Amino acid sequence: MLTIKLFLVPAFLAFITFAGKRWGANVAGWLAGLPVVTGPILFILALENDASFAAVAATASLSAVFASVSFSITYAHACIRFRCLPSLFCGLFAWSVAALILSFIPSSILSALVIALSTLVAASRAFPKISRQVSSNSIRASEIIFRMIAGAILTVLVTTFSSSLGASWSGLLAVFPILAIVLAAFSHKTQGAAFAVSLLRGMVTGLYSFVAFCLTLSVALVHASLALSFISSIAAAIIVQVATKNVMKSKGSYELHSKSDCEPPVHS
Repeated sequence: MLTIKLFLVPAFLAFITFAGKRWGANVAGWLAGLPVVTGPILFILALENDASFAAVAATASLSAVFASVSFSITYAHACIRFRCLPSLFCGLFAWSVAALILSFIPSSILSALVIALSTLVAASRAFPKISRQVSSNSIRASEIIFRMIAGAILTVLVTTFSSSLGASWSGLLAVFPILAIVLAAFSHKTQGAAFAVSLLRGMVTGLYSFVAFCLTLSVALVHASLALSFISSIAAAIIVQVATKNVMKSKGSYELHSKSDCEPPVHS
């Protein structure tokens, strides 16, 4: 399990970084929506506890799309005006408030699905307006390594604390925006706010596959074996991911109306 924590997420972060360089921010964000972090965490929770615990956690993870998107939208708006660190604080504050609200809502598969889908439908209009094409700058090997290390540290911390907080909070923390934090902050710093916004917006399209994964898993764990539950959930995620490919391509890569990098804009 430690191997999964230390190598899977960092390797995926490196892959997304190269994808963003090769195909643009929207493609990188679309790929980041896959349940590469949440899936292994839920699998670990199922092994360390039981299927019913993991099913409740998967349902909480489904509703936690609201918290994840809250981080992305807040960071996207903040990064136009602020440096990386203040933008990150704003995003994490939004995630914390959203997660706290979700913790008080009675958990059910239907309510979680309604919350998740409503969030994704509404999110497309909540990001900053963008109009021109984003150019991706070169990324040094040292920065890719730094991204991978940051991803590994966050993954270990989240998985270490989640299982001791009960099924619901375990599910919420399983969707802690590890990929969004690392990718947005580093992209904001090195490639500008426009690239970061496009990446975070692309994640919304990618999250439909995440919803398919969590929904299938929360239902399957009650009726099927652990192996079959995860296999069917992964298959559902892949099918939805492929289905959203054309939607993602139609959005393209864009740049903000007002150019910005990690520094706040200068007003005359």
